[in-house]
Amino acid sequence: MKITEETLDRIAELARLDVSDPDARGKMLVDMQRVFDFVEKLNEVDTTGVEPLIFMTEECDVLREDLPSLDISKQEALMNAPVKDSDYFKVPRVVDKGA
Repeated sequence: MKITEETLDRIAELARLDVSDPDARGKMLVDMQRVFDFVEKLNEVDTTGVEPLIFMTEECDVLREDLPSLDISKQEALMNAPVKDSDYFKVPRVVDKGA
């Protein structure tokens, strides 16, 4: 398939792309043509008897045991806080009182 200026304009319109720069248009035409050429090359490959690939491997997810642990104390965490109040981090109000 040959990518024409009209095809590029239609794709740019659908994708809401600004392709008014002539240099960018030329590069985009070349890149899009390379992609379509690659897809056409893939279509030439004989895939009869090849099952579709759904997963890359047959392995299942390997999950670690989720065990609670105390790696850092409250006081150690609060040491890095720019503003704190006893056991809590103080942050700016993000919700208005009237809301």
